[in-house]
Amino acid sequence: MAEHPIKGLMDTTMEKIRQMVDSNTIIGNPINLADGVTVLPVSKVTFGFASGGSDLPNKATKDLFGGGSGAGVTISPVAFLVVQKDGNVRLMQLSDTSNNIDRALGLMPEMMDKITGLLKKEPKEENDE
Repeated sequence: MAEHPIKGLMDTTMEKIRQMVDSNTIIGNPINLADGVTVLPVSKVTFGFASGGSDLPNKATKDLFGGGSGAGVTISPVAFLVVQKDGNVRLMQLSDTSNNIDRALGLMPEMMDKITGLLKKEPKEENDE
């Protein structure tokens, strides 16, 4: 039995979407700055896909098929990951329209670095005294 035309239609559309959206679209290529800092752009990718078709009645022996498909992709930059020379990582959000939970999660790495730094300093100070 021959392959149904809708399969070819869907395969072509999905292949085009794969070409447009890959992991490098979400986490962009690193940008290395002169002072040793590396910046990674982070984007939000949203896409939709629709496909449909119908076999049309025909008195001839050849099957008739009518169909179509479409897709839409939206790529929105949302943040930058900044990797310092010393290994510290900071998330810089582009907009502050997120909710409180998102903001707290964004500050988490910076807070952990500060807490770790404080804990590392305390034993050294006790040994010095």
